Amino acid sequence: MTPEEIKRYFEATPPPQPVELKPWARITDSQLFLKSCFLTIYHYKGDLEICPAWWHLKEFYTLVRRASKETKSENPIGVKLK
Repeated sequence: MTPEEIKRYFEATPPPQPVELKPWARITDSQLFLKSCFLTIYHYKGDLEICPAWWHLKEFYTLVRRASKETKSENPIGVKLK
């Protein structure tokens, strides 16, 4: 997985708002969070794997993907919610 792949994912699937990344870290503006991560990663000169913005971005992506899959499995296509 690369930052570009994650960026393409979020361009096609806008993230929810707000997102609780950790019990002590709530993201109220997902677009601003993503913009900050991508800018930091772009300007980071070292190894990407030791960039804290990359860690946060991967964690956010994983959390949003997991939540999206759980939502889809709870409401299969064709089932109406009341």
